[in-house]
Amino acid sequence: MTNVNWDQIKTDMRAAIGAGNFKSWIEPLSLLNTSEGVARLAAPNPFVGDYVGKTFGDQIIYHLNRQGLAVQRLSFEIEGKTNTAINSPAKPAVRTPTNTLADAQPDQRFTFDSFVVGKPNELAYAASKRVAEGGPVTFNPLFLYGGVGLGKTHLMHAIAHELGERRPDLNVLYVSADQFIYRFISALRDRKMMEFKQHFRSVDVLMVDDIQFFEGKESTQEEFFHTYNALADQGKQMVISADRSPGEIRDLSERIKSRLQSGLVVDLHATDYELRLGILHAKQEMFVNVYPGVEIATGVLEFLAHRISSNVRVLEGALNRLYALASLVGRTVTVEMAQDCLSDILRASDRKQTIEEIQRKVSDHYDIRLSDMLGPKRTRTLARPRQVAMWLCKRLTSRSLPEIGRKFGKRDHTTIMHGVRKIDELRQSDSQIADDLELLRRTLEH
Repeated sequence: MTNVNWDQIKTDMRAAIGAGNFKSWIEPLSLLNTSEGVARLAAPNPFVGDYVGKTFGDQIIYHLNRQGLAVQRLSFEIEGKTNTAINSPAKPAVRTPTNTLADAQPDQRFTFDSFVVGKPNELAYAASKRVAEGGPVTFNPLFLYGGVGLGKTHLMHAIAHELGERRPDLNVLYVSADQFIYRFISALRDRKMMEFKQHFRSVDVLMVDDIQFFEGKESTQEEFFHTYNALADQGKQMVISADRSPGEIRDLSERIKSRLQSGLVVDLHATDYELRLGILHAKQEMFVNVYPGVEIATGVLEFLAHRISSNVRVLEGALNRLYALASLVGRTVTVEMAQDCLSDILRASDRKQTIEEIQRKVSDHYDIRLSDMLGPKRTRTLARPRQVAMWLCKRLTSRSLPEIGRKFGKRDHTTIMHGVRKIDELRQSDSQIADDLELLRRTLEH
């Protein structure tokens, strides 16, 4: 095997993916040998091998190639068995609980400086910054919620990181909900509940991520309830996150919901185009040192910001994949390359519009009642918005004309066809209709 500095590759990987991901996924690996374009790595178990291959395979291959090894794919050997993981595009990283009572450390990548602020997340950012100052508790708890990949975990890590810098005297404990559950079960099993209670109730700041995973776990909820009360009575700060607001988390006790709602509840809204583009520009700056020499053609970042709108992790993962591919093949990243390389992500990200959503957006836009738009009245103030909604349903959904007709007050499919044709004619001659259609389309697609 060509002499290769595996330790240097690991150091480069740590800089690229952060300390948390590195410790969980890359540090346990060792390079066994390379042969016929395949690098064989030793992994502690099949899960690690499979996940690393799919998530970080491109980057490992890139760094092996930089050291002169002609590697095209990876395989992983686990306890004498070979589990081949063909080089897969990078996917957004996931966090898994550690099987230890050691506290989780904030990921050094997730700081306030690396958080791109826009209108959808500015309140969550400001509230998190206030908590991170470490001053007197002004709202308790701070509850952050929003969909996957909108920045909740980033802000949680940023708070923990900033508190560590500003107030090293404070005992800050950050755990995911699944880590809390694991530690609670372990304490019950090992008869160490007093140690568990002391551990969680002696902190100055308690941060629990993804609390929706407490759903249906009554014993865990009971213990968390008492932990919450003990900390609140001491005036200790708590920061909680979930994918839904407290009231929308089913199978969560009402007394916990009421306490979570007693502080500041902040929604991280879906990203808009400008924020997504800003995130991509920030990520591009980070990749300059990781993938030296890779160039991005004009329009690529704009293309990604338009097409991948639901999840920031997927958006960042897509850019990461493009950089890795471009570095391997020695080409400039173009829009055409993005379309080919990211075809699976782009298909999954194409938002599936529903007829009901389109109807609501159109009725809101024209300031009319939804029931009137779907009803039998044919006045011009209702007929034109109704036809606009029909046109959008035909263009933005895969539903048939009869299906659309049924959603519009059981109208015949010929009525829908007439409405679509009418709007097609008007959009060529009526600039107001054309503007309305463009605005509504943009609103629905973002």
